[in-house]
Parts: sequence; structure tokens; C-alpha cells
Amino acid sequence: RAIAERLVPHTYEWNERARQWRWEVNLLMDKQINAFCMPGGKIAFYYGILDQLKLTDDEVAMIMGHEMTHALREHARERIGKNMATRGAIELGAAIFGLGDVARGVAGIGGQLLTLSFGREDESEADLVGLELAARAGYDPHAGVTLWNKMSAASKGAPPPWLSTHPTGPTRIRDIERALPQVEPLYARAARPPQRYGPPAAKG
Repeated sequence: RAIAERLVPHTYEWNERARQWRWEVNLLMDKQINAFCMPGGKIAFYYGILDQLKLTDDEVAMIMGHEMTHALREHARERIGKNMATRGAIELGAAIFGLGDVARGVAGIGGQLLTLSFGREDESEADLVGLELAARAGYDPHAGVTLWNKMSAASKGAPPPWLSTHPTGPTRIRDIERALPQVEPLYARAARPPQRYGPPAAKG
């Protein structure tokens, strides 16, 4: 919640309505490696992502900024609209050309691939905007690289990027590394958050 408090003021330029959102953070006691942010600012982290990946504050900020961006940029609404439009076009085409169920099934697979490409764009935007939000809040943007190294290690056997809404770890890491020169100055100017764990007390 302390991390969210630092990130929220930097969300307004991405969506003016975020000023009226009732932001909140909840922890879900589940082993899943996952997190999300609903429209309106309801953020949730699964216990599994914190525990299994042993996340630092900087890495939590990267995930939180990413999930906030999905809500700020209304990606869920866009995906629903695109899915409905694609499905409607497939059904209309099947009716007009008298396609059978088999042809409709093949067309459905094509429609899935179209919507998947939109999903990858959303994920890439969320990575980069989330990186900026975290950097402006004083969290080290280089944590985006360490985070996705941890994610990659935890998701062996993941599908290739062209068949997934989530780009693979190496793809994300390359994109983040390319973006670092743009966000490093933001991080350099930002006030640093207090550390959760201070140095050990001096003996004697």
C-alpha cells in the first residue's frame, strides 16, 4: 500500500479520471504468481507472486505500475470491444458465404490470433508506462530486468510470443533495456522511498 501511495499521483496524466478513483490494494492468499488492477483502481496481489519470486520493493513497483497501466489505458474495455467485433465479423462472414461449422472454426482460430496481437501490444504498453510510473515514484527501473528474469525462471515451457498475449521474458527484457535511458533521468530526479529494511543496528 505504501508503494501504491507513491505511484498513484503519477497516474493522472495517463487518465484524468484516475483522480476520482478509490484506489486500494488487497493481498489474496493464493499461490498463484499473479496480480491485477481493476478499472477504478482496485489493485490485488496474490501472495504467491510475492513469496515465490522473493520480490524487492522495486520489483513490486514494476508489477504494480504495469497493472495500473492496464486500468489507466482501459485495455480491458478495448479487448472486449475487439473480441466482440472480431467474433461478429466471423459470424457475419459465415452467414453471408454459407460457411459450415468447420470453416467457422478455422475462422475462429484466425480471430483469436488477431485479438492475441492486440493483447501483446497492451502488454508492451503496460510494461513501458509502468516502468515510467515506478521511476517517477523513486523505484529503480532496472528492477524491470531483474523482475522478468525471475518471471522467466518461474515460467519454464511458456508458449512462444506469437501464440501468447504476454511477450516472453527475453522479449520483454530487451524492450525494457531499450527504454531504460528514457526513464533513468526520471528516477534520478525522484525522491527515494524509505527502505522497508534498514541496515543492522551497530553493535556495542
